[in-house]
Amino acid sequence: MRDFQRPGRSPVLASNGMCATSHPLAAKVAIETLEAGGNAVDAAIAGAVLLGLAEPQMCGIGGDCFVLLKPPGEERIVALNGSGRAPAGLNAAALRDRGLDAIGLTSADAVTVPGAIDAFCQLSKDWGKLGLSRSLAPAIRYADEGIPVAPRVAFDWARSAHRLSGDAKRYYLDSGKPLTTGQVFRAPGQAEVLRRIARQGRAGFYEGEVAADMVASLNALGGAHTADDFAATACLYGDPITGPAQGHELVEHPPNGQGATAILMLNILSHFDLAGLDPYGAQRAHLEAEATKLAYDARDRFIADPDHTTRLDHMLASETAAKLAALIDPKRAMPTPPKPAEVVHRDTVYLTVVDRDRMAVSLIYSIFWGFGGGLASSKFGILFQNRGAGFTLTEGHPNEAGPGKRPMHTIIPAMLRKEGRLIMPFGVMGGDYQPAGHAAFVTNFATYGMDPQTAIDAPRTFFDEGKLQIETSYPASVVEELAAKGHDIALRESPLGGAQAILIDGTGVLQGGSDPRKDGCALGY
Repeated sequence: MRDFQRPGRSPVLASNGMCATSHPLAAKVAIETLEAGGNAVDAAIAGAVLLGLAEPQMCGIGGDCFVLLKPPGEERIVALNGSGRAPAGLNAAALRDRGLDAIGLTSADAVTVPGAIDAFCQLSKDWGKLGLSRSLAPAIRYADEGIPVAPRVAFDWARSAHRLSGDAKRYYLDSGKPLTTGQVFRAPGQAEVLRRIARQGRAGFYEGEVAADMVASLNALGGAHTADDFAATACLYGDPITGPAQGHELVEHPPNGQGATAILMLNILSHFDLAGLDPYGAQRAHLEAEATKLAYDARDRFIADPDHTTRLDHMLASETAAKLAALIDPKRAMPTPPKPAEVVHRDTVYLTVVDRDRMAVSLIYSIFWGFGGGLASSKFGILFQNRGAGFTLTEGHPNEAGPGKRPMHTIIPAMLRKEGRLIMPFGVMGGDYQPAGHAAFVTNFATYGMDPQTAIDAPRTFFDEGKLQIETSYPASVVEELAAKGHDIALRESPLGGAQAILIDGTGVLQGGSDPRKDGCALGY
């Protein structure tokens, strides 16, 4: 139980249904959808599309998503890959001939075709109850009427506004300046796009005037995108990957997402007595930093488009984890493995919904960096993701950029099972941090016995770009001890990621947790 004399949040408890996400209006419309007779899929689509308007620097209809779904009445988990592909005209050799060693963040070459809308349409068709039009109705209304900018959204808007260029400035700045807390953001162009999708399904986005606007805008920016690239977009069903997780089973989305990295991290950490450590102490942070270095090095070598990932079994094997764990010195930081040239992203939203029939959805949605590539379509103001920056230009690498390929993705939804039964859908936002965040959250919950909210609230560290990033909530003594072990310390200017989770406890009651690092909440009924 938390100390009620200190600032904090209690878990949200409810019996019938729950949503946890990073903006309160998205949680609200998801619950309203459940109360209107919809299921977890209807509610998740309603909340997710609204997040693209409430947090436009993080996600939107020009981005991608990944989904894990547990149907009602069974324990099977389905994975849906809603990530888009590079245009058929993208060629790594041509980019190398231009003198590039990475695609970069702000050119049309970095724009992959948006995959999220196709996934939302497929989810609604295959699993929803109320229909796509009902799920999109709240977002259409808010796009027309506007949403007041929340405090954390304003913080991120100011930090990323410099990335906007061209038409994007018209749609996402106010007289050339970032929107601030309380200002109302409207997107009538996106409202019209959503109305067309509600009437026509995916054709309202991937064909006709909306697709023509996106193609023409990208071509004007130097992109090789064609109408055929958009029309051919199709999400992909698959089987999740799983691994042991401190007495539980961690369920992750398969590649091209990086979920295998979280499984590998937990496998490495299983070789150490985490239960005997202070959960907020330096030794735990040290071991997680070392496991991060090793697991992320494996990620950068192996994870790519599903058709090009060939060593996934090796990455998930217990023997691999044992060999890597043996490289860790409990007393001293190891050198940093070299990083490939591709870049990783920072901005994502996550949403999870559980309904009264215990259908569960774990959904993550992103446009890659803040405001994507900083580029928008001319007529409708659709922000383009720069997900292609996640490719490498290293010749022969599994994740080498190429026509029609999906890049390695950092966004990963997750679920946790125990004895074959789903007990918790969860996710951790924060770009590259996500696998480390999954491992830390699972350890907080499974090893240290924290409830979902306390597990989310706990302070975070992350080894990234040669430094051990540490949130300022850690005491100075922990920072000093980590520095003494050889870590190059960087105190964070902003918090590490954000997380959401819904625990289905043994009595059937739902317990929701939502990260105070964001503006959102868990709501139930």
